Amino acid sequence: MQLNVSSQLLLALGGIFLVGLLLSTVAQRTFLPRATLLLLFGAIIGEDLLNLVPKLLVDRFGLIAEVTLLMVGFLLGGKLTRTSLRGHTGISFSISICAALLPALVVCLGMIAMGVAIEIAVLLGCFAAATAPAAILDVVQESGIKNRFSELLLLIVVLDDVWALLLFGVGMAIVTSLNGIAGESSFIGLVAWELGGAVILGIAIGLPAAYLTGRIKAGKPMLVEALGIVFLCGGIALWLNVSFLIAAIVMGAVVANLARHHDYPFHAIEDIESLFMIIFFVLAGASLDLGALSVIGIIGGVYILCRALGKYLGAWIGGFLSKSGQDYKIWMGVALLPQAGVAIGMALVASNQFPEYRQIMLPIVIASTVVFEIIGPVFTGLAIKQSNRQ
Repeated sequence: MQLNVSSQLLLALGGIFLVGLLLSTVAQRTFLPRATLLLLFGAIIGEDLLNLVPKLLVDRFGLIAEVTLLMVGFLLGGKLTRTSLRGHTGISFSISICAALLPALVVCLGMIAMGVAIEIAVLLGCFAAATAPAAILDVVQESGIKNRFSELLLLIVVLDDVWALLLFGVGMAIVTSLNGIAGESSFIGLVAWELGGAVILGIAIGLPAAYLTGRIKAGKPMLVEALGIVFLCGGIALWLNVSFLIAAIVMGAVVANLARHHDYPFHAIEDIESLFMIIFFVLAGASLDLGALSVIGIIGGVYILCRALGKYLGAWIGGFLSKSGQDYKIWMGVALLPQAGVAIGMALVASNQFPEYRQIMLPIVIASTVVFEIIGPVFTGLAIKQSNRQ
């Protein structure tokens, strides 16, 4: 008897949740974080290998990723409170800026040394600046370690992608200028709108949400309220073409700082966020183009090494400039290695604008994402554990 679409979908979801629970247990007993195990599981059952994931579910990965990242952004925004920032502001800004700029510079120089055209080198450098907030948040939550290092790591992740988007706007303008195409300033304007519009949207929804939520059940926003404002924020952000991740972060920060009557604004989201995380990482693994690894070549390998070196050096220099502790300088760059959707999104935008560079850029970014998404969380977990021993 052949399975229909509904039964395939339900069986796939049921299997993913149960295996996800099993892998979460395995992660607690090994050095491998849950995110890496889920990605590997997804890659095994994905189209390139066993092909067990229904096409309907794979086709909805974009939507699932957006919903998951909205929740991640909302939760990360909730970390940006006056209390958490006190004593961390200078360190977080210094390390996050350096950890975005140095990978861009090192990758750009490394690509030029490999004979890559300067236009492609500049764009690849911009892609290298971004990190994967979902993977890092999941590792921090899974570790159960709450110290100054893990708190600072989450603050830096929030800022890192802001600097990466700004760098991307500048990089696109530079490449457009090098190609002699008019209108390069429009890219900076688009990035300014994507970030500025996201901030305005996050504040516009966060302000009323801070005062209206948590009234039905005193002090504790219900899941319906939390999902309502998160989905509303994401829908409007996508409609206006602003960064839904930045909008969700800003909204979370506004609610966390202004909702005085809340015991804790994000309990409701945390109750369901882990379910979306499981589906997100498994489908991310199933969507990985493993074939890109075979064509990455020496240039792709140099890109991976240069990005890792840039993240480490950037965090070390940022820590040195802010006179932070030795553990921050040594381990923060290691913790920032995961790279995912933001970098791929940048690569797709750049490929549409400069199709002549597509054949070089996309395979490198996709293949490096496979590498950094699988091994990155391992290093993040290692860094958090090592910092806790200092």
